[in-house]
Amino acid sequence: METTESPQTFPKIISVDDHTVEPPHVWRDRLPSKYRDRGPRIVRAPLRDMSFLGGKFAPVMGEKGEDGPIGDWWIYEDLHRPLTRLDTAVGYDRDEIKLEVITYEQMRPGSFSVPDRLADMDVNHVQSALCFPTFPRFCGQTFTEAKDRELALLSVRAYNDWMVEEWCGPEAAGRLIPLTLIPLWDAELAAAEVRRNAARGVRAVAFSEIPPHLGLPSIHTDAWDPFLRACDETGTVVAMHIGSSSRMPSTSADAPPAVGSTITFANCCFSMVDWLMSGKFERFPNLKVMYAEGQIGWIPYILERADVVWEENRGWGGVADKVTRPPSELFTEHVFGCFFDDAFGLRNLDSIGVGNVLYETDYPHSDSTWPKSREVGESQMGHLPVEVVERIVRGNAVALLGLTEGGLWPGA
Repeated sequence: METTESPQTFPKIISVDDHTVEPPHVWRDRLPSKYRDRGPRIVRAPLRDMSFLGGKFAPVMGEKGEDGPIGDWWIYEDLHRPLTRLDTAVGYDRDEIKLEVITYEQMRPGSFSVPDRLADMDVNHVQSALCFPTFPRFCGQTFTEAKDRELALLSVRAYNDWMVEEWCGPEAAGRLIPLTLIPLWDAELAAAEVRRNAARGVRAVAFSEIPPHLGLPSIHTDAWDPFLRACDETGTVVAMHIGSSSRMPSTSADAPPAVGSTITFANCCFSMVDWLMSGKFERFPNLKVMYAEGQIGWIPYILERADVVWEENRGWGGVADKVTRPPSELFTEHVFGCFFDDAFGLRNLDSIGVGNVLYETDYPHSDSTWPKSREVGESQMGHLPVEVVERIVRGNAVALLGLTEGGLWPGA
């Protein structure tokens, strides 16, 4: 494992939360020919209307020839989903980033092109990156909501094949780390997909932070056990991104996006308590979960409160028979918080755990610290010992994701 040579030498970053904007050919090239006109595909069309209020994104595509800004849209069954500036905001002044539709030509090429992504990683002192999807949404909700289950399953597998073979393929030279999807509507199929991808070196799978928000069973049921058993047995990390329940935190239907953006960690907070009180970590002792873009400053209080509830209220709290250890102990062994800008959390690292924290850059989103992720890290971690910085910035990710000592994905 690499170590820093001096306090002035910041380790090469392994980002556990970046994003890919899928190029137009992903499903066109991989679905059976009979499905290519029905699977996800790109069309260029005008925007009629678009809003993002109360945590809900609502775009309306216009007809050909209609007045309105022109953008590239993903079409899939009844879904019309445009590419927006929020999907890929890096390289633009913060005050220029607005809720607007765009085309592929109007985004930074590193959003969808492997060589350009590697070049932008070099600019940002990033060695390796794990990327969440865009069109499928953060855990594949797009396919879960589809009517045609056969096509949806083929689309999940096609995305995973593209992720492993192309996005993280030879051209990436091990610097892009695969994150795959599962068919969330069937835990047995999900388990099979975890095992299929684990056999080719994948060690991370996307999952919903709060499945009931998607109309799916909670983790307090046994419904997910086949999937969790597959993750447990293959060493596959369950990666949950903010918004992977298709409901960003908000307070009212008319709350501006700034409200939700401030409290994005809330779903991670709720989800983590779910997992700590579910008994799953004791049933599946090798299971690991991570919270992408959830930040870490909120974790110490939640662990303190969870321990008090477990100690004082477990008799009537419904957990005495399945959670036999303090939740904070389970957190230490099973949970990882991910952050890109959290000075408060870093000042309270002792209450979280050096081994439970991962770094990220969120490229190419509007929250991203690109191209100054190194400077942000140096500023916020300057008070920490060099060996602690090394663990946070890369060492913990190497161990969790099964990377080489040099921080590369060995399956490339």
